[in-house]
Amino acid sequence: MQANNIAVIGSGRIGRAWAIVFAKSGFNVTIHDASKDMLGGAIPAIRESVEDLASFDLIDEAVDAIVARITACEHLADAVADADLVQENIAEVVEAKRALFIELDRLTKPDAILASSTSGLPASTFTEGMAGRARCLVAHPVNPPSLVPLVELCGAPWTSQDTMERARAIYEGAKQKPVTVNREISGFLLNRLQGALLDEALSLYEQGYASAADLDTVIRDGLAMRWSFMGPFETIDLNAPGGVADYAARYGGTYKSIAAGRKPFDWSAETLGKLDAERRAVLPREKIEERSRWRDRRLMALLAHRRDIEDGEA
Repeated sequence: MQANNIAVIGSGRIGRAWAIVFAKSGFNVTIHDASKDMLGGAIPAIRESVEDLASFDLIDEAVDAIVARITACEHLADAVADADLVQENIAEVVEAKRALFIELDRLTKPDAILASSTSGLPASTFTEGMAGRARCLVAHPVNPPSLVPLVELCGAPWTSQDTMERARAIYEGAKQKPVTVNREISGFLLNRLQGALLDEALSLYEQGYASAADLDTVIRDGLAMRWSFMGPFETIDLNAPGGVADYAARYGGTYKSIAAGRKPFDWSAETLGKLDAERRAVLPREKIEERSRWRDRRLMALLAHRRDIEDGEA
């Protein structure tokens, strides 16, 4: 069965970005939000984002054609009635997600896939006891999914293999890069990896080893230069003449020593206040939204570059 219809629940940044992801790949999209004000602003905001994509030559058709595939629905039942996949994007509150998924189970077609964009809650925490729990999973994106293609697919113990396979096919059809998390774990893969790096960065900052700006430089102009096109395992495989085994023989002892002396960060208010003050000196709070739009445009430029490189290698 080919999936054609996607329902997006929640019209904040993530929801709007998901609507773009699916619409620019040819899916019909309905979008719903419990807030009429949020829903009312969704289509204009989506149009603005699609126009930005067009300015970087990142869409294959007219802006109007993509936006026309997205319909704002005031009522949840109307939004999900014909959906082949529902992408939920509400607050990270277990009770709220549980209530919504019970409602989605009642309102959708029996074979519709119910996916949550949650960044940390396992699907089992809000789908247990549902009649249709076998069709539920987490599909965790990176913000914004319209620019960063990774999506982590993680089922509950009762999610069917058919659901996982059909979901993967839909996200691949939407030109995303799905990965499968083989069993439930809080934070999934990306946030656990990001959390480990962030914990060490905050700890080094708290201990006074470097400023926030210099630690950002270490990542931006150091590690991220390689990580923008290869992962950590390929990185170490290429960093020793004999590959991973050779790298481990050369540097394993050093990393063990570093790990043994690592001081976890306890998210102290004092350190976070100091970090916030350092960041606000560089970027006033009222400029954060403007800088976020700058970030998105930089991501667009990177996407365009990667596309050109991949086309040249084809």
